Amino acid sequence: MSARFKRYSQVSFFSLAANGLLLLVLALLWQRDAAVSEVALANFSGASMQLLARTPIPSEVGQQHKLNYQQWVDLLGQEAAVIADKRPENLAILLGDSITLWFSKDYLPPNYTWLNQGISGENTVGLLRRLNLLDTTQPEVIYVMIGINDILRGTGDETILANHRLIVSQLKRSHPRSRIVLQSILPHSAERATWEGRDRLLNIPNQRIRNLNRQLEAIAKNERIYFLDLYPLFADTQGNLKMELSTDGLHLNGEGYKIWSTALQIFNQVIYQRTAGR
Repeated sequence: MSARFKRYSQVSFFSLAANGLLLLVLALLWQRDAAVSEVALANFSGASMQLLARTPIPSEVGQQHKLNYQQWVDLLGQEAAVIADKRPENLAILLGDSITLWFSKDYLPPNYTWLNQGISGENTVGLLRRLNLLDTTQPEVIYVMIGINDILRGTGDETILANHRLIVSQLKRSHPRSRIVLQSILPHSAERATWEGRDRLLNIPNQRIRNLNRQLEAIAKNERIYFLDLYPLFADTQGNLKMELSTDGLHLNGEGYKIWSTALQIFNQVIYQRTAGR
């Protein structure tokens, strides 16, 4: 058995082991410090940071800002080109929507150079169409979280899952040496949500999101990539997003990003230790 095949054949086991450890450690952290931080701002540099300063924090997924979608795509393409030219060590790429977009550099795990490629309102089709912007980068790891906007727009589960398969397939072709981590879709806060699109959230049972996540885990296993189930870390006893971790029942606050950041650190440590031990 080749070393590469052996590594990927154990991905599902690593994912489950890491997720179990995450729940234990983060439960202790949550009990120790439950203070809610201010909402995180996105991690951008140079010209994009100046543009972001003129762009309000989104109160609704897909809300139109001064910077339209294509301008965001162009901007992120420029940043990807700069990163590709600099070729930093330990490059980590974040792919997703507004939940990814607002992951601040203040909360992102250290020891990586981070390229945040999140766009507010992004869906699986939009992400798939712009993956080519990353073709010349050389990331060590790529994190993907996408799908909530598809659900909000009425896209069926089979289409969402098919698009995830295409995203994973393209990333594997373009970045064969990178570690690809498919992350679960997060829950929402249901009746406790204050987001402007609350009525749409109430039409989406969190059980549907849980079912989708199980199928995303199956995709990760079949594609021999990593799966990180964040859902249990953010869900209350009813399976809804904890309002202590959210600004509006859909997006995360600073405390939520701390939980996510810690999850990434622990997950990466478990993966590294187990792969280094073989």
